[in-house]
Amino acid sequence: MAQTLRNDQIEAKQRAGSTLLEVRNLTKVYADVRAVDNVSLEVRQGELVSFLGPSGSGKTTTLNMIAGFDEPSAGDILIGGRAIRGVSPHKRDIGMVFQRYTLFPHLTVFENVAFPLTVRGVGKAEIAERVRAALKLIRLETYGDRRPSQLSGGQQQRVALARAVIYEPQLLLMDEPLGALDKKLREEIQIEIRRIHERLGVTIVYVTHDQEEALRLSDRIAVFNHGRIVQVGTGTALYERPADAFVASFVGSSNFLDGTLTAADGAHCKVALAGGGTVTAPAQPGLAAGSAVSLMFRPDRAVLRAVGRAEPDENRIVGRVLESVYLGESISHTLVLSDGTEISIKQPSGGGGFAADFTGEAEVCWRRDQTHLFAAGAR
Repeated sequence: MAQTLRNDQIEAKQRAGSTLLEVRNLTKVYADVRAVDNVSLEVRQGELVSFLGPSGSGKTTTLNMIAGFDEPSAGDILIGGRAIRGVSPHKRDIGMVFQRYTLFPHLTVFENVAFPLTVRGVGKAEIAERVRAALKLIRLETYGDRRPSQLSGGQQQRVALARAVIYEPQLLLMDEPLGALDKKLREEIQIEIRRIHERLGVTIVYVTHDQEEALRLSDRIAVFNHGRIVQVGTGTALYERPADAFVASFVGSSNFLDGTLTAADGAHCKVALAGGGTVTAPAQPGLAAGSAVSLMFRPDRAVLRAVGRAEPDENRIVGRVLESVYLGESISHTLVLSDGTEISIKQPSGGGGFAADFTGEAEVCWRRDQTHLFAAGAR
């Protein structure tokens, strides 16, 4: 229910907001390396869009070109309909937050947050009022007299965030801002970023290689691979309807099995698995009978059943449980199939499924409509 409401809010925002940032056929070439390859994207006013991908996929280079730190080899960047190629970074009305906090060590928290207003010639009374409001927003209103060295890493990053938004830039760029923090702190600051984004309505482009972070924060996610955007969509769309095998493997956990498409009948097709057995999947355009395919299903969409207990609308494969790990809210089972392939299943704990100490043979069962097919070798 909460996820449905969140998706409804995202769709309403996309319908209502006009395009603030537009990237057209953006390309960056270093010697013989094509770091960014013909990237195009629109970001609407008030959206939080994440660039998600592995190291070297082009996401930070794209962000740096938007910020003005790198000059594109080709393509255009527009903010509010105005082309900004060749415009100096400080004239683009863009705020930046980096992984390194980049706070001035000799200035207090108050002075650090005030710095963007000071250099813009804002009056002292207005600066004091706006800094107090910014510190209250990040819940550090009593920390104004402290130096950065007296703050934790999470507090320093919140100060950096306040400094980036205090002069109300039309666009905020964030490059792996939480990469140096531990998991608990990252989750706390993610909540702060989400709250500040919703409170201020600032448009944010956020770079991360952490899929969970992107899913937690984003209205939409642009998935990068080899310098290109391979899919853009909500977290739900990327997880439930991945455009290719790379997205399926990078966004969320996944199990892949090799096979051959043997027959297609309207909306469904049959796949003979390399390790033995046949499963049913939704038909995919461009995949004809005889095609070598890679079949994917999610660990959290499968269940373990006693052999022979699969439901009529389920696919089934038999495996032997190698290991079961209790993770608190869930149990992760690792199974090996007859051809040596290992797969994983994630089941809620306490739900009446197989116990964490179970070993032996079982059926892995999942709904046929939860089966995804891709051309072989596409990962």
